[in-house]
Amino acid sequence: MAGISREITPDSRLSLVYRHVPGTAQVERLLRTEGRAHVFNSLETLQQVTKAIIERGERTGANDEDDAYERYGLYFSEAIGYMLRADGSRSPLYYGEIKIVKATGQYHAIPRTGPRRTI
Repeated sequence: MAGISREITPDSRLSLVYRHVPGTAQVERLLRTEGRAHVFNSLETLQQVTKAIIERGERTGANDEDDAYERYGLYFSEAIGYMLRADGSRSPLYYGEIKIVKATGQYHAIPRTGPRRTI
């Protein structure tokens, strides 16, 4: 079954949103500390991707019992964001993921290169 069928609520920590929105202090900090940041094209894109994953996303990493999150993802035909590097270069991102804290049901969305790989 596609989509998220359990009760979930947006994580109240706005830093989890702003680290994926271009031009924010959180993105600038990620560029300084990690050399890259995965960002959505805009806040509106983040909201559209979140809605689409809740409605149609596929569960990923279901066998990883050590992971504190449930993960749902979806590929999009158009770029939803980009990986921004400290040197200013960009790579388009076509995959979105929602991470849900298993214990609380709180979630946030992330643009990614693809599903999380589990061992």
